[in-house]
Parts: sequence; structure tokens; C-alpha cells
Amino acid sequence: QVQLVESGGGLVQAGGSLRLSCAASGIIFSINTMGWYRQALGKQRELVATISRGGSTNYADSAKGRFTISRDNAKNTVYLQMYSLKPEDTAVYYCYAHISDSVWRDYWGQGTQVTVSS
Repeated sequence: QVQLVESGGGLVQAGGSLRLSCAASGIIFSINTMGWYRQALGKQRELVATISRGGSTNYADSAKGRFTISRDNAKNTVYLQMYSLKPEDTAVYYCYAHISDSVWRDYWGQGTQVTVSS
């Protein structure tokens, strides 16, 4: 059974940095797109950034210039380095991956809380 396990969330002051990690485990034939989404209290889940297997990236406007997504294909892991954090970045951050374990499916992590204090 494929699982995505996130780590790295926490409480940080405005202007600070955090690095999120998400590792996929289980029977995995291949991983295509990986990414990060977030959901603030009372709001819909929104895209933060995605990265293809080849390294092509896509960022939400709110993340451009402050966040960097990367991945290690050998470790089935995706990272989100966040700089210059703002209170409005406070949310639960979810890892996403499109994975084949013989059939292609979308998988989500359990979420990790990021809280930015002003």
C-alpha cells in the first residue's frame, strides 16, 4: 500500500523559513507529478507548487519567489523550501503524488500544520 508521509511543519515567526519533506513508500512502480497543496481554516485547498519527474515546476502566484519545490527521485521524496513566510501562509500543507503501483492513482499525505506568527 502506497503512503505519503510529510514532515517539517511547525510554528515560525513572520519572515522565517521552513522546509517540508514528503516521502512516498510502499510498492511503487513509478511516480509522475509530485506537489504541495495547502488549506487554510475555512478556505478551499489550493495549489502551492508541483514538480514533474523531469524537474519542471509550477508555482502558485503566492509562492513564486519565496518557495522552492524540489524532488529526489531515488528517494521518492519531494521537498518544499519556504522563505520569507507570512501569516497568510498559515495552513495545513498536503503532499500530493501521482503514482503507479501497477495502476496510476492520486495519493495524498495526511497534512502538516504550518503556522506563521506575526
